[in-house]
Amino acid sequence: MSISTKFESFNDNIKMDKNTIDTISYRYHRIVKSLNEHFYNSSSDSNHAFYVGSYGRDTEIFSSDVDMLFVLPYEKYVQYNNYTYNGQSSLLQEVKRAIEKTYSATKIKADGQIISISFGNGIFFEVLPAFLNKIGTYTFANSNDNGSWKITDPKSEINAINDLNKNCNHNLKRLCKMIRSWKSYNNVNISGILIDILSYRFIKKWEYKKNSFSYYDWMTRDFFKYLKETDSDQHSWQVMGSGRYIIDVGYFQYKATQAYNKALEAIEYENKGYEYSANEKWKEIYGTKFGE
Repeated sequence: MSISTKFESFNDNIKMDKNTIDTISYRYHRIVKSLNEHFYNSSSDSNHAFYVGSYGRDTEIFSSDVDMLFVLPYEKYVQYNNYTYNGQSSLLQEVKRAIEKTYSATKIKADGQIISISFGNGIFFEVLPAFLNKIGTYTFANSNDNGSWKITDPKSEINAINDLNKNCNHNLKRLCKMIRSWKSYNNVNISGILIDILSYRFIKKWEYKKNSFSYYDWMTRDFFKYLKETDSDQHSWQVMGSGRYIIDVGYFQYKATQAYNKALEAIEYENKGYEYSANEKWKEIYGTKFGE
């Protein structure tokens, strides 16, 4: 079996299954409809909302957390900004009550900046209520420390991922998903957003970024080389598109070094025609869904 076939099959294997996607979509639209009914007197199940986070960037392979943003009418900002004490907390409570009209038996809580909805099958929704700014960013409520307003720009991050993904033959999102499989199988201490940041930076400069699955053995090797050489003292990272900074203190370089060495062995086995041994090395990197 060729490298191209192996990695194409692996990428199919780590996609979210249709039932999970359908369940997420069903719940998303019910949440949106509930909020539109409350805040806009509308029965729309799609207006004023969009997916954010890794699900919104389409770089996720698991479904434990689904992030979404709901745009509130500006008059609600005026109302709660005029509160003398922590209007942000009161705003979150109103959004929580609106969702409870639809999911009255579900565990829902207002937590900091978001409304957390915990469903029985292990899927959590996190709803970020926000206000659209004229320049395209969003203002959201932070109920911590007596309350404040903060700015976020998720669409710029989504657009940055989408634009580069189109310009590199869709290799960026596939790399993000494969590295999530590595993270899960090897219990690597690295966040999903940092996976996307580092994948973005790597693929942008990778000389074979417009090639396809037949180069994924080299992409694996070269990305883990890039990852293992990342400064272990760096904990602040700038996000593509929005320019915001995240803090990630996880240490992943050692396991990246292991993965790099295994990739070298796998490529050597492939070149010698030892397909079984090569597949075992790829599985040590990516898990059992490789070669299924």
